Amino acid sequence: MEFINENYINSLLENKYKSDAVLQKDAIIKSKECKGLNLEECSALLNIEDDVLLNELFHTAKEIKEKIYGNRLVMFAPLYVTNLCVNNCLYCAFRRDNKELKRKTLTIDEIREEAEYLVSQGHKRILLVAGEHPKKSSMQFIGEAVAEIYKVNHNGNNIRRINVNSAPQSVDNFKILKSFGIGTYQCFQETYHFNSYHKMHPDGPKHDYAWRLFAMDRALQAGIDDVGIGALFGITDYKFETLALLSHAFNLDEKWGIGPHTISVPRLEPAMNAPAAQKPPFAVDDKSFKKLVAVIRLAVPYTGIILSTRERAELRRDLFQVGISQISAGSRTSPGAYKESADSLEEFEMQQFQLGDHRTLDEVVNDCCNLGYLPSFCTACYRSQRTGDRFMELAKTGTIGKICVPNALATFKEYSMDYASEETKKSADLMIQNELNKQTEESRNRINKIVDRVANGERDIFF
Repeated sequence: MEFINENYINSLLENKYKSDAVLQKDAIIKSKECKGLNLEECSALLNIEDDVLLNELFHTAKEIKEKIYGNRLVMFAPLYVTNLCVNNCLYCAFRRDNKELKRKTLTIDEIREEAEYLVSQGHKRILLVAGEHPKKSSMQFIGEAVAEIYKVNHNGNNIRRINVNSAPQSVDNFKILKSFGIGTYQCFQETYHFNSYHKMHPDGPKHDYAWRLFAMDRALQAGIDDVGIGALFGITDYKFETLALLSHAFNLDEKWGIGPHTISVPRLEPAMNAPAAQKPPFAVDDKSFKKLVAVIRLAVPYTGIILSTRERAELRRDLFQVGISQISAGSRTSPGAYKESADSLEEFEMQQFQLGDHRTLDEVVNDCCNLGYLPSFCTACYRSQRTGDRFMELAKTGTIGKICVPNALATFKEYSMDYASEETKKSADLMIQNELNKQTEESRNRINKIVDRVANGERDIFF
């Protein structure tokens, strides 16, 4: 494809000069301006092997993330509405040829019950996930699901933003999707390596590499302001995948003036009857995984980097230190699993992949506070028209924090009052006070006013 130049990417990775410590050091220093890096510089950083320089890379990634987003970690949960799929991806349990998978498409009533459960746990943001199926995941079905989720109200709390992860659509269908009032549209290329892509997707609509690659262009053309891209690491060499993923990000930014709102970094995890997932062709070790996340943060400092519950808790804590800004928590990866027991055999027979972090939202929130991170349930930008190029301007200049801090604290106060366990409430209230103490007197007084309004029973206050 025109912006995924495999020969060029391979030439960068094969160039021994790109492993030069001086070049690597210079790239790290340049990145501190928070204006991003080019592909050559990213290639050099991916080739770092020296532990001292690697630690400098990690430290810089943390520094850049905090300059843009502070110590906030945005919380969300996926809601799977169907595991029926017409594709045959070799790494996914939902693949068409998996005859042992128990198939299920939620009814609208069941979708509402799942959303009610998530709201009752304290969630405000959902990622709606659907397998690709012409009938079971049609635009009409997604629209009905989104509308029903938005109706849910639990003591004044509700799902305030729904992002969608679904199959690529035509421009006309993307216009329909936008009309539902969604936030970010998310779709992963899985692998940008052309031959590997076709090997992993032997048939079905997903076999069409170009149709998927240009999905974000069609979404932006249709007026969807925020898009999220990602790669499934483990299908091909992680260095190639990272550079190709960044090529996609750079292209969107250059062409539309809107880079990816989010970049997701899932790794292959075991999945039922999915041969590539049982033995990843290019398994990524934890150290390399941490490195690629850090490089992405330096390369596109404005983006939200998403980490899922595929990863175990210990590694997630490490990755928070190198640029992660959004995390799923208390997740389930099968339709109807929130209402059912997380340990039920039925859930195992329906899930897309195995989870590494099985903790509840409350446990994750408490852990984040103890680590010094502010859990954020904010959805204000979506509802204040700070999307697309407007969001990009705020994020790229580092001024987004002036808006995010009060909104994050207001929503976290809601969580503390309405849903936190006694232990977590103590951690949350201490975190809120510590964050207030960091502010100037003027900012502290302004933020205190909205936090006090929440404390007095008001909900959904945002700038």
